[in-house]
Amino acid sequence: MADLTLSGKNPASLKADALVVGTCKTSDGLAVVADQLPGDLVRELETLAPQLGVTGARDEVRKLPAGPGLKASVLVLTGLGEREADGTFAAETLRRAAGAAVRELAGTSSVAVALPTATEDDLVAVTEGALLGAYSYTTYRTGDVPAKQAPVASLEVVTQFSRSARAKAALTRAQMVAAAVHGARDLINTPPNHLFPAAFAEAAKAAVKDLGAKGVKVTVLDEKQLAAGGYGGIVGVGQGSSRPPRLIKVAYAPSKPVTRVALVGKGITFDTGGISLKPPAGMASMTSDMSGAAAVLHTVVAAARLGLPVAVTGYLCVAENMPGGNAQRPGDVVTIRGGKTVEITNTDAEGRLVMADGLVSAVEDGHDVVLDIATLTGAQVVALGNRVSGVMGDDDVRDAVKAAADAAGESFWAMPMPEELKAGLKSNVADMVNSAADRAGGMLFAAVFLKQFVGDTPWGHLDIAGPAFNEKGAFGYTPVGGTGVGVRTMLAYLEGRGV
Repeated sequence: MADLTLSGKNPASLKADALVVGTCKTSDGLAVVADQLPGDLVRELETLAPQLGVTGARDEVRKLPAGPGLKASVLVLTGLGEREADGTFAAETLRRAAGAAVRELAGTSSVAVALPTATEDDLVAVTEGALLGAYSYTTYRTGDVPAKQAPVASLEVVTQFSRSARAKAALTRAQMVAAAVHGARDLINTPPNHLFPAAFAEAAKAAVKDLGAKGVKVTVLDEKQLAAGGYGGIVGVGQGSSRPPRLIKVAYAPSKPVTRVALVGKGITFDTGGISLKPPAGMASMTSDMSGAAAVLHTVVAAARLGLPVAVTGYLCVAENMPGGNAQRPGDVVTIRGGKTVEITNTDAEGRLVMADGLVSAVEDGHDVVLDIATLTGAQVVALGNRVSGVMGDDDVRDAVKAAADAAGESFWAMPMPEELKAGLKSNVADMVNSAADRAGGMLFAAVFLKQFVGDTPWGHLDIAGPAFNEKGAFGYTPVGGTGVGVRTMLAYLEGRGV
């Protein structure tokens, strides 16, 4: 991850490969948002903006020769859109602008960021965005990484709060948050022939190897232990693969926790759909079907590194859904841990089966609240698109998650769980089916299914099917590939519980 420092120096005097400043739309055209830049340079940029094609729109990044008034080699203009009614910029606007500029500067060694930080909260947003934008995945590239792909190595954020104790603490948090998001992205981007269930377990152990002193422990149940323990959902989904499933528990236990929270993550390391085989087009992106488990793992890691006064246990429900000779079939009946039976009507509705086992296990272990996160349904994409995740569950938990997402800068939308959808669970041979005959409201039905396994424990469900993996162009601080969505929201939720 990029080295990050704070500076109170005049940005014009900073010797960096690139200096980032903001631009915004105004009623007269465009304004350059940068304190202490030479006035002549600012006026020239604002005058030439139309000819240069600079509009100040969000995600717009333009690189220009720095000119004689600056020590930096390149001047970078990053769009902030329009100011808020009170003349400020929203935190997410600053976060995206910083991230977009740093992402576009891949291949650059040192970057100074001089975006407006009127408050320490603004500084938090700028530092987070810059760090989130400084990411690329190059593990499987041979030889030297192409210069244009290497992320920015050094970041210097200009702010009036460079000596503030709170700002320095915010910098530390931003680094830990970014490290957690990057860790989740790395797992999501790992090819499925390298990240299978047993390998995921080893990755979890590696992620927490230095956190034993902070009370972090990893427990792994293999296929024999899962079968003996009655985890029929995970076993059933994984039985078609030559690489058997795992349930990975990652527990952080501070000495005097104020509350106990469980995070349950879907970890399908590759999803063919099983016997209910998916169409070939787009199947390659199913390497990302473990994004929920990746987010859970690194949220627990971040909570431990930050020393939150909240006991957090992550349940990573990990399997590979393959159509092998031993794969479960439509018509099979499996028994979820705890005894409820499920008729398999669609083997491609596998995520809710492994999650059911994880939810039951989390409830058995006793927690004050349970959150689950999963790339669960294509219906989520139909309903909310590729950039907005859905959150469902008990009203209080759902609303708290939505508030945490808003604070963290992630896009979630509260969705209902209509009572009438429960009728779709009816099975002629088991307690319920795993997929309703009526496809309408598929995201909501999946939540209704999961609700059957949490009892009276307060619960929230995050469906991140679309936002977890970006197959289109990069934007803001979001790269192509794994996004790490959900980490910041769950961490903000845990921080709120620890207050």
